[in-house]
Amino acid sequence: MEIVIGLIIIAIGAFCQSSCYVPINKIKNWSWESYWIVQGVFAWLVLPLLGALLAVPAGHSLMELFSSENAFNIGMTMLFGVLWGIGGLTFGLSMRYLGVALGQSIALGTCAGLGTILGPVMLNVIYPGMGYLDQLTASVIIGVVVTLAGIAVIGIAGNMKAQSLSEEEKKAAVKDFNFPKGIVIALLAGFMSGCFNVGLSFGENVSFAESSDMFKTLPATFLVTLGGFVTNAIYCFYQNTRNKTWCDYGKTAVWGNNLMFCLLAGALWYSQFFGLSLGKGFLTGTIKAGATFGKDDFRSIVPRFAPEMLAANQKLVALLDELATAKGCTPAQLALAWLLAQKPWIVPIPGTRKLARLEENLASAELELSTGELSRINAALEEVEVVGDRYPEALEKRTGI
Repeated sequence: MEIVIGLIIIAIGAFCQSSCYVPINKIKNWSWESYWIVQGVFAWLVLPLLGALLAVPAGHSLMELFSSENAFNIGMTMLFGVLWGIGGLTFGLSMRYLGVALGQSIALGTCAGLGTILGPVMLNVIYPGMGYLDQLTASVIIGVVVTLAGIAVIGIAGNMKAQSLSEEEKKAAVKDFNFPKGIVIALLAGFMSGCFNVGLSFGENVSFAESSDMFKTLPATFLVTLGGFVTNAIYCFYQNTRNKTWCDYGKTAVWGNNLMFCLLAGALWYSQFFGLSLGKGFLTGTIKAGATFGKDDFRSIVPRFAPEMLAANQKLVALLDELATAKGCTPAQLALAWLLAQKPWIVPIPGTRKLARLEENLASAELELSTGELSRINAALEEVEVVGDRYPEALEKRTGI
């Protein structure tokens, strides 16, 4: 049921995002560049900043995340935000030359296809050996191929329609219609827009451990959109100067109407991140009763992770979540800190394939548990009976225990 709910939420977010440029048709007496940067103020500055503030726990400040410790990740997140800004900019231009329906189909399809591959590949280049390429499974590759094939079909159909229309019909449908220029810009937009995913990956650690999963990625999202805003502002202000359209901002008679629809466009665009974050919470949350594992996952043969055992052991998981929330850390950090506090010769060896998890695990060494906290954890553990063997019988015999 959680998967269905997650997919529905993500679908709603996707629907809002795909509808976010419809309000452009309601803008009055403004040039494209004026509309684009004003809706960008809402979509890439105001709303992302408000969203990032939702990820700040009580007693903390957003500025705590932007410390020197995160300088490299923050810089890379904003850099890929600047590159994504080129994609966002050309995305708007693709609709200018192709129209909303055709422009969005090609640009978003390319972004979804290439963006899926671009993130793991770029991260593997910078952090080799961390297992990022493992994300590119056969099913993912097939999905990308199908997506790109669909884009090719859309492009061919769009070209056929363009050839069948007269110049007057083209101008009536889209004022600046230009299929050759539009298709190139749309493909570039899709490719560069994939940098958004790379930026979010670099900003994965720019968050508070105790933040809700729904809001945890929003500070990184703000950094990416901030970088994108810089790119778009430079271009739009250049166009304002070149086309002598600075006077658009002085047309007070249309400000009320235009601001309303710019805000609507920005809100629709930004709502996708709530849909994605909340949906992923249902799809990729912590291990719950009923969870299953692939054949290549060692846990698939461990008795303790069998469905009936997981259900019985959820009491312990819930307890760790409660204690970790009170301590302001993750359950994994709490478990490692507890192990470190048992005996000086006990050395935890946590497994990880991602840099973010490695940094999370290392932070547990700085986590100090008081005598009272250790007593509470130990007392709680005595009340919880862990069900299921740690290893399959054959492997258990090899341990000699």
